[in-house]
Amino acid sequence: MRPDRPQQRPGGRRPVAGGGGHVARKRFGQNFLVDLGVIDEIVRAINPKPGQALVEIGPGLGALTNPVVERSEKLTVIELDRDLAARLRKREELTVVESDVLKVDFAALAAQAGQKLRVIGNLPYNISSPILFHLLPVAEHVIDQHFMLQKEVVDRMVASPGCKDYGRLSVMLQWRYDLACVVDVPPASFDPPPKVDSAVVRMTPWAQPEAVDVQVLEKMVAVAFSQRRKILRHTLGAWMAERGLEGGFDLQRRAEEVPVADYLALARRAAPTS
Repeated sequence: MRPDRPQQRPGGRRPVAGGGGHVARKRFGQNFLVDLGVIDEIVRAINPKPGQALVEIGPGLGALTNPVVERSEKLTVIELDRDLAARLRKREELTVVESDVLKVDFAALAAQAGQKLRVIGNLPYNISSPILFHLLPVAEHVIDQHFMLQKEVVDRMVASPGCKDYGRLSVMLQWRYDLACVVDVPPASFDPPPKVDSAVVRMTPWAQPEAVDVQVLEKMVAVAFSQRRKILRHTLGAWMAERGLEGGFDLQRRAEEVPVADYLALARRAAPTS
């Protein structure tokens, strides 16, 4: 016998399975993970332990929250949806931060915890890149990050030079993190199912990242990939000339052919001197 389906709401929206009547909100990018096998695989990849300062972004209906807190005993959750935040506050083992994640001070959370953070979450796909860049400056306060993202975003994050997925996101994140795709997640694992494949990426900050001026690196990489089909002489060449940077960098390549190390070396040369 098939389980009862949640009743349809006006306008074609229906409560999420197991959500206690909660309706997924499109403006928050809500797609709730419901596949128990996939959930178990993700939690095993995270491997939460008691005493660790774990922070979950967008706990939603608790698909990851519940098995993680069973192992960690305590968990801080960041939730923008006030209805979900109100539910989560009823649980003593959870510390609830009701906020837009882009306004959360993760360095302050680490200071409050007295240790580095482990950050996890099924990130809203409509703002996944802004969240990743929001966390970039506080990587020194983080042990690791495990995020579910749109598969094509993960492919771009972990891409190697010479591949079509290699771009600005690849360079900026690979400078600061060791990246690995650890779990593939099909659309059927969610309610409602998204129209794209998903994946979980592990992001481990490098203990001693290359010292660069982040603003210089970001501007330089944006210029380099602004017209990725052209050789860099037509894009980055002008940027270098404006700064008096002659030689030492092969401009006969396309942006996607340049290793991260070469971009970092150029960014160090381009950094303003005090």
